Amino acid sequence: MQPRDLSAHAPYVPGRGTEEVARELGMDPEDLTKLSSNENPHGPSPKAVAAIEDAAPTVSVYPKTAHTDLTERLADKWGLEAEQVWVSPGADGSIDYLTRAMLEPDDRILEPAPGFSYYSMSARYHHGDAVQYEVSKGDDFEQTADLVLDAYDGERMVYLTTPHNPTGSVLPRDELVELAESVEDHTLLVVDEAYGEFAEEPSAIDLLSEYDNIAVLRTFSKAYGLAGLRIGYACVPEAWADAYARVNTPFAASEVACRAALAALDDEEHVEKSVESARWSREYLREHLDAPTWESEGNFVLVEVGDATAVTEAAQREGVIVRDCGSFGLPECIRVSCGTEAQTKRAVDVLNRIVSEVPPA
Repeated sequence: MQPRDLSAHAPYVPGRGTEEVARELGMDPEDLTKLSSNENPHGPSPKAVAAIEDAAPTVSVYPKTAHTDLTERLADKWGLEAEQVWVSPGADGSIDYLTRAMLEPDDRILEPAPGFSYYSMSARYHHGDAVQYEVSKGDDFEQTADLVLDAYDGERMVYLTTPHNPTGSVLPRDELVELAESVEDHTLLVVDEAYGEFAEEPSAIDLLSEYDNIAVLRTFSKAYGLAGLRIGYACVPEAWADAYARVNTPFAASEVACRAALAALDDEEHVEKSVESARWSREYLREHLDAPTWESEGNFVLVEVGDATAVTEAAQREGVIVRDCGSFGLPECIRVSCGTEAQTKRAVDVLNRIVSEVPPA
Protein backbone atom coordinates (compact mmCIF):
# COMPACT_ATOMS: atom_id res chain seq x y z
CA MET A 1 0.00 0.00 0.00
CA GLN A 2 1.51 3.33 -1.12
CA PRO A 3 0.19 6.88 -1.64
CA ARG A 4 -0.13 8.19 -5.17
CA ASP A 5 3.00 9.44 -6.91
CA LEU A 6 4.02 12.61 -5.09
CA SER A 7 7.41 13.05 -6.75
CA ALA A 8 6.29 16.31 -8.40
CA HIS A 9 5.43 17.79 -4.99
CA ALA A 10 8.30 19.68 -3.35
CA PRO A 11 7.74 20.25 0.38
CA TYR A 12 7.19 23.78 1.64
CA VAL A 13 10.32 25.16 3.34
CA PRO A 14 9.40 27.52 6.21
CA GLY A 15 11.68 29.93 8.02
CA ARG A 16 13.40 28.40 11.01
CA GLY A 17 11.71 28.77 14.39
CA THR A 18 13.20 30.06 17.62
CA GLU A 19 12.73 26.82 19.56
CA GLU A 20 14.19 24.77 16.73
CA VAL A 21 17.35 26.86 16.47
CA ALA A 22 17.73 27.17 20.25
CA ARG A 23 17.68 23.39 20.70
CA GLU A 24 20.13 22.86 17.88
CA LEU A 25 22.62 25.42 19.19
CA GLY A 26 22.05 24.82 22.90
CA MET A 27 20.89 28.40 23.44
CA ASP A 28 18.14 30.02 25.46
CA PRO A 29 15.26 30.98 23.10
CA GLU A 30 15.09 34.32 24.90
CA ASP A 31 18.57 35.12 23.57
CA LEU A 32 17.50 34.72 19.93
CA THR A 33 16.15 37.36 17.57
CA LYS A 34 13.91 35.69 14.99
CA LEU A 35 13.58 37.67 11.76
CA SER A 36 12.99 34.79 9.35
CA SER A 37 9.22 34.42 8.97
CA ASN A 38 7.81 37.93 8.42
CA GLU A 39 5.87 37.78 11.66
CA ASN A 40 4.62 40.80 13.59
CA PRO A 41 7.27 41.59 16.23
CA HIS A 42 4.64 43.39 18.31
CA GLY A 43 2.44 40.31 18.53
CA PRO A 44 -1.34 40.39 18.28
CA SER A 45 -3.58 43.18 19.43
CA PRO A 46 -4.36 43.08 23.17
CA LYS A 47 -8.01 43.04 22.10
CA ALA A 48 -7.35 39.87 20.10
CA VAL A 49 -5.60 38.27 23.09
CA ALA A 50 -8.62 39.05 25.27
CA ALA A 51 -10.94 37.59 22.62
CA ILE A 52 -8.86 34.40 22.54
CA GLU A 53 -9.15 34.06 26.30
CA ASP A 54 -12.90 34.74 26.19
CA ALA A 55 -13.40 32.19 23.39
CA ALA A 56 -11.50 29.39 25.12
CA PRO A 57 -14.52 27.99 27.02
CA THR A 58 -16.56 27.84 23.78
CA VAL A 59 -14.22 25.69 21.69
CA SER A 60 -16.54 22.70 22.07
CA VAL A 61 -18.95 24.45 19.68
CA TYR A 62 -18.58 24.61 15.89
CA PRO A 63 -17.74 28.17 14.75
CA LYS A 64 -20.84 28.88 12.70
CA THR A 65 -21.81 32.18 14.32
CA ALA A 66 -18.24 33.42 14.63
CA HIS A 67 -17.58 32.54 10.99
CA THR A 68 -20.71 34.42 9.89
CA ASP A 69 -19.85 37.44 12.04
CA LEU A 70 -16.33 37.65 10.61
CA THR A 71 -17.57 37.24 7.05
CA GLU A 72 -20.07 40.05 7.46
CA ARG A 73 -17.53 42.31 9.16
CA LEU A 74 -15.03 41.83 6.33
CA ALA A 75 -17.70 42.39 3.72
CA ASP A 76 -18.61 45.66 5.40
CA LYS A 77 -14.95 46.68 5.64
CA TRP A 78 -14.42 46.23 1.89
CA GLY A 79 -17.86 47.23 0.61
CA LEU A 80 -18.72 43.72 -0.64
CA GLU A 81 -21.61 41.30 -0.34
CA ALA A 82 -21.06 38.67 2.36
CA GLU A 83 -20.99 35.92 -0.30
CA GLN A 84 -17.89 37.52 -1.80
CA VAL A 85 -15.78 36.89 1.30
CA TRP A 86 -14.37 33.37 1.62
CA VAL A 87 -12.97 32.97 5.15
CA SER A 88 -10.31 30.27 5.36
CA PRO A 89 -7.58 28.78 7.56
CA GLY A 90 -4.86 31.17 6.47
CA ALA A 91 -4.52 32.60 2.98
CA ASP A 92 -3.24 29.21 1.86
CA GLY A 93 -6.69 27.84 2.68
CA SER A 94 -8.14 30.37 0.26
CA ILE A 95 -5.65 29.24 -2.37
CA ASP A 96 -7.03 25.71 -2.00
CA TYR A 97 -10.61 26.95 -2.24
CA LEU A 98 -9.89 28.88 -5.42
CA THR A 99 -8.01 25.93 -6.89
CA ARG A 100 -10.96 23.62 -6.18
CA ALA A 101 -13.33 26.12 -7.75
CA MET A 102 -11.26 26.78 -10.87
CA LEU A 103 -9.07 23.86 -11.94
CA GLU A 104 -10.00 20.81 -13.94
CA PRO A 105 -7.43 17.99 -14.13
CA ASP A 106 -4.41 19.03 -16.23
CA ASP A 107 -5.29 22.74 -16.10
CA ARG A 108 -2.28 24.95 -15.48
CA ILE A 109 -1.55 27.95 -13.32
CA LEU A 110 1.01 30.68 -14.01
CA GLU A 111 3.00 31.79 -10.96
CA PRO A 112 5.95 34.07 -10.20
CA ALA A 113 9.44 32.73 -9.74
CA PRO A 114 10.72 33.27 -7.15
CA GLY A 115 7.46 33.01 -5.28
CA PHE A 116 5.25 31.26 -2.75
CA SER A 117 5.63 27.53 -3.37
CA TYR A 118 2.10 26.76 -2.21
CA TYR A 119 0.58 28.15 -5.42
CA SER A 120 1.95 25.23 -7.42
CA MET A 121 1.59 22.77 -4.55
CA SER A 122 -2.15 23.41 -4.39
CA ALA A 123 -2.50 23.15 -8.17
CA ARG A 124 -0.75 19.78 -8.21
CA TYR A 125 -2.71 18.48 -5.21
CA HIS A 126 -5.78 19.06 -7.36
CA HIS A 127 -4.25 17.34 -10.42
CA GLY A 128 -3.27 20.52 -12.19
CA ASP A 129 0.19 21.82 -13.07
CA ALA A 130 2.20 25.03 -12.88
CA VAL A 131 4.44 27.14 -15.09
CA GLN A 132 6.36 30.24 -14.09
CA TYR A 133 7.12 33.80 -15.11
CA GLU A 134 10.37 35.23 -13.81
CA VAL A 135 10.53 38.19 -11.47
CA SER A 136 14.15 38.93 -12.28
CA LYS A 137 16.93 40.29 -10.13
CA GLY A 138 18.40 41.75 -13.30
CA ASP A 139 15.32 43.99 -13.52
CA ASP A 140 15.36 44.76 -9.78
CA PHE A 141 12.37 42.41 -9.45
CA GLU A 142 10.08 44.89 -11.21
CA GLN A 143 6.56 43.57 -11.86
CA THR A 144 4.74 44.60 -15.04
CA ALA A 145 1.85 43.37 -17.16
CA ASP A 146 4.22 42.71 -20.06
CA LEU A 147 6.37 40.50 -17.86
CA VAL A 148 3.37 38.28 -17.09
CA LEU A 149 1.85 38.38 -20.56
CA ASP A 150 5.13 37.34 -22.20
CA ALA A 151 4.88 34.05 -20.30
CA TYR A 152 1.07 33.73 -20.38
CA ASP A 153 -0.38 30.98 -22.56
CA GLY A 154 -4.02 30.80 -21.56
CA GLU A 155 -3.48 29.38 -18.06
CA ARG A 156 -6.59 28.97 -15.94
CA MET A 157 -5.17 30.94 -12.99
CA VAL A 158 -2.42 33.58 -12.82
CA TYR A 159 -0.91 34.45 -9.43
CA LEU A 160 0.25 38.02 -8.80
CA THR A 161 1.97 38.62 -5.47
CA THR A 162 1.98 42.25 -4.42
CA PRO A 163 3.95 43.04 -2.37
CA HIS A 164 6.02 40.17 -3.70
CA ASN A 165 7.71 37.72 -1.37
CA PRO A 166 10.71 37.60 -0.97
CA THR A 167 11.58 40.78 -2.88
CA GLY A 168 9.04 43.34 -1.66
CA SER A 169 8.22 44.71 -5.13
CA VAL A 170 4.65 45.65 -6.05
CA LEU A 171 2.50 45.36 -9.16
CA PRO A 172 1.14 48.87 -9.87
CA ARG A 173 -2.61 49.31 -10.24
CA ASP A 174 -2.47 50.25 -13.92
CA GLU A 175 -0.45 47.12 -14.70
CA LEU A 176 -3.05 44.95 -12.95
CA VAL A 177 -5.86 46.60 -14.92
CA GLU A 178 -3.96 45.95 -18.13
CA LEU A 179 -3.68 42.28 -17.21
CA ALA A 180 -7.37 42.03 -16.33
CA GLU A 181 -8.24 43.42 -19.76
CA SER A 182 -5.68 41.29 -21.63
CA VAL A 183 -6.04 37.71 -20.39
CA GLU A 184 -8.57 35.30 -21.87
CA ASP A 185 -12.08 35.10 -20.47
CA HIS A 186 -11.45 31.80 -18.69
CA THR A 187 -8.41 33.07 -16.73
CA LEU A 188 -8.62 34.14 -13.09
CA LEU A 189 -6.08 36.64 -11.78
CA VAL A 190 -5.34 35.84 -8.12
CA VAL A 191 -3.85 38.90 -6.41
CA ASP A 192 -2.05 37.80 -3.25
CA GLU A 193 -2.04 40.75 -0.83
CA ALA A 194 -0.74 38.93 2.25
CA TYR A 195 1.51 41.95 2.87
CA GLY A 196 -0.96 44.51 1.55
CA GLU A 197 -1.27 46.52 4.75
CA PHE A 198 2.40 47.49 4.54
CA ALA A 199 2.21 48.83 0.96
CA GLU A 200 1.36 52.25 -0.42
CA GLU A 201 -0.46 50.69 -3.39
CA PRO A 202 -4.25 50.43 -2.80
CA SER A 203 -5.87 47.02 -2.51
CA ALA A 204 -7.19 45.42 -5.66
CA ILE A 205 -10.41 44.53 -3.84
CA ASP A 206 -12.15 47.65 -5.13
CA LEU A 207 -11.65 46.35 -8.68
CA LEU A 208 -14.07 43.47 -8.03
CA SER A 209 -16.97 45.74 -8.92
CA GLU A 210 -15.49 46.25 -12.39
CA TYR A 211 -13.85 42.92 -13.22
CA ASP A 212 -15.13 39.38 -12.81
CA ASN A 213 -11.71 37.78 -13.40
CA ILE A 214 -9.94 39.00 -10.26
CA ALA A 215 -9.81 37.43 -6.80
CA VAL A 216 -7.80 38.88 -3.90
CA LEU A 217 -6.13 37.02 -1.02
CA ARG A 218 -5.70 38.60 2.42
CA THR A 219 -4.48 37.28 5.78
CA PHE A 220 -4.45 38.09 9.49
CA SER A 221 -0.99 36.50 9.86
CA LYS A 222 1.17 39.55 9.14
CA ALA A 223 -0.01 43.04 10.09
CA TYR A 224 -2.58 41.64 12.55
CA GLY A 225 -0.12 39.28 14.25
CA LEU A 226 -2.33 36.17 14.22
CA ALA A 227 -0.05 33.79 12.30
CA GLY A 228 -0.43 31.03 14.89
CA LEU A 229 -4.21 30.96 14.51
CA ARG A 230 -4.22 30.42 10.71
CA ILE A 231 -6.95 32.79 9.59
CA GLY A 232 -7.28 34.49 6.20
CA TYR A 233 -9.77 35.12 3.41
CA ALA A 234 -10.34 35.63 -0.29
CA CYS A 235 -12.49 38.32 -1.87
CA VAL A 236 -14.11 37.23 -5.13
CA PRO A 237 -16.45 38.62 -7.81
CA GLU A 238 -20.12 38.62 -6.92
CA ALA A 239 -21.08 36.70 -10.07
CA TRP A 240 -19.52 33.44 -8.88
CA ALA A 241 -19.33 33.95 -5.13
CA ASP A 242 -21.76 31.10 -4.39
CA ALA A 243 -19.04 28.60 -5.37
CA TYR A 244 -17.66 28.95 -1.82
CA ALA A 245 -20.39 26.77 -0.33
CA ARG A 246 -19.41 23.97 -2.72
CA VAL A 247 -15.64 24.03 -2.16
CA ASN A 248 -14.91 25.13 1.39
CA THR A 249 -13.88 22.79 4.18
CA PRO A 250 -16.63 22.58 6.83
CA PHE A 251 -15.81 24.77 9.83
CA ALA A 252 -12.16 25.11 8.73
CA ALA A 253 -11.65 28.49 10.37
CA SER A 254 -11.75 27.89 14.12
CA GLU A 255 -13.95 29.63 16.69
CA VAL A 256 -10.90 31.09 18.40
CA ALA A 257 -9.39 32.34 15.15
CA CYS A 258 -12.61 33.98 14.00
CA ARG A 259 -13.17 35.71 17.34
CA ALA A 260 -9.55 36.91 17.46
CA ALA A 261 -9.79 38.25 13.92
CA LEU A 262 -12.96 40.16 14.76
CA ALA A 263 -11.26 41.76 17.75
CA ALA A 264 -8.14 42.54 15.71
CA LEU A 265 -10.25 44.42 13.18
CA ASP A 266 -11.44 46.64 16.03
CA ASP A 267 -7.89 47.65 16.95
CA GLU A 268 -6.82 49.90 14.09
CA GLU A 269 -4.24 51.55 16.33
CA HIS A 270 -2.33 48.27 16.71
CA VAL A 271 -2.27 47.73 12.94
CA GLU A 272 -1.09 51.29 12.35
CA LYS A 273 1.67 50.82 14.92
CA SER A 274 2.74 47.57 13.25
CA VAL A 275 2.78 49.13 9.78
CA GLU A 276 4.74 52.21 10.86
CA SER A 277 7.21 50.04 12.76
CA ALA A 278 7.78 47.89 9.66
CA ARG A 279 8.34 50.97 7.49
CA TRP A 280 10.92 52.31 9.93
CA SER A 281 12.65 48.93 10.15
CA ARG A 282 12.92 48.31 6.42
CA GLU A 283 14.35 51.78 5.85
CA TYR A 284 16.86 51.26 8.66
CA LEU A 285 17.88 47.92 7.16
CA ARG A 286 18.36 49.44 3.71
CA GLU A 287 20.31 52.42 5.02
CA HIS A 288 22.59 50.61 7.46
CA LEU A 289 23.28 47.14 6.08
CA ASP A 290 26.68 46.90 4.38
CA ALA A 291 25.24 44.86 1.52
CA PRO A 292 22.99 45.53 -1.49
CA THR A 293 19.25 45.60 -0.74
CA TRP A 294 16.08 46.22 -2.74
CA GLU A 295 13.22 48.60 -2.07
CA SER A 296 10.41 46.76 -0.31
CA GLU A 297 6.78 47.45 0.47
CA GLY A 298 6.45 44.36 2.65
CA ASN A 299 7.57 43.84 6.26
CA PHE A 300 10.94 42.46 5.14
CA VAL A 301 13.99 43.35 3.07
CA LEU A 302 15.89 41.21 0.57
CA VAL A 303 19.67 41.44 0.99
CA GLU A 304 22.42 40.17 -1.31
CA VAL A 305 25.19 38.66 0.82
CA GLY A 306 27.07 36.34 -1.57
CA ASP A 307 26.73 33.02 0.28
CA ALA A 308 23.32 33.04 1.92
CA THR A 309 23.73 29.69 3.64
CA ALA A 310 27.05 30.66 5.24
CA VAL A 311 25.70 34.04 6.37
CA THR A 312 22.48 32.55 7.71
CA GLU A 313 24.29 29.86 9.69
CA ALA A 314 26.80 32.34 11.09
CA ALA A 315 24.01 34.74 12.07
CA GLN A 316 22.19 31.94 13.90
CA ARG A 317 25.30 31.24 15.95
CA GLU A 318 25.25 34.93 16.87
CA GLY A 319 21.59 34.68 17.90
CA VAL A 320 19.93 36.25 14.84
CA ILE A 321 17.69 34.08 12.66
CA VAL A 322 17.15 35.27 9.09
CA ARG A 323 15.83 33.50 5.98
CA ASP A 324 18.19 31.80 3.54
CA CYS A 325 16.54 32.44 0.16
CA GLY A 326 18.08 29.42 -1.53
CA SER A 327 14.65 27.78 -1.43
CA PHE A 328 13.40 30.74 -3.51
CA GLY A 329 16.12 30.18 -6.10
CA LEU A 330 18.21 33.06 -4.72
CA PRO A 331 21.17 31.33 -3.02
CA GLU A 332 23.06 34.61 -2.82
CA CYS A 333 20.32 36.41 -0.85
CA ILE A 334 18.83 36.47 2.61
CA ARG A 335 15.48 37.93 3.65
CA VAL A 336 15.37 39.89 6.88
CA SER A 337 11.98 40.44 8.50
CA CYS A 338 11.23 43.80 10.07
CA GLY A 339 11.65 43.63 13.83
CA THR A 340 11.31 46.04 16.69
CA GLU A 341 13.83 48.86 16.85
CA ALA A 342 16.09 46.83 19.15
CA GLN A 343 15.78 43.66 17.06
CA THR A 344 16.47 45.50 13.81
CA LYS A 345 19.55 47.25 15.16
CA ARG A 346 20.88 43.99 16.58
CA ALA A 347 20.36 42.24 13.24
CA VAL A 348 22.21 45.01 11.38
CA ASP A 349 25.17 44.88 13.77
CA VAL A 350 25.44 41.08 13.54
CA LEU A 351 24.95 40.86 9.79
CA ASN A 352 27.43 43.64 9.01
CA ARG A 353 30.09 41.88 11.03
CA ILE A 354 29.36 38.52 9.40
CA VAL A 355 29.16 39.83 5.83
CA SER A 356 32.58 41.41 6.26
CA GLU A 357 34.04 38.09 7.43
CA VAL A 358 32.29 35.47 5.30
CA PRO A 359 33.92 34.99 1.87
CA PRO A 360 31.62 35.21 -1.18
CA ALA A 361 30.16 31.99 -2.56
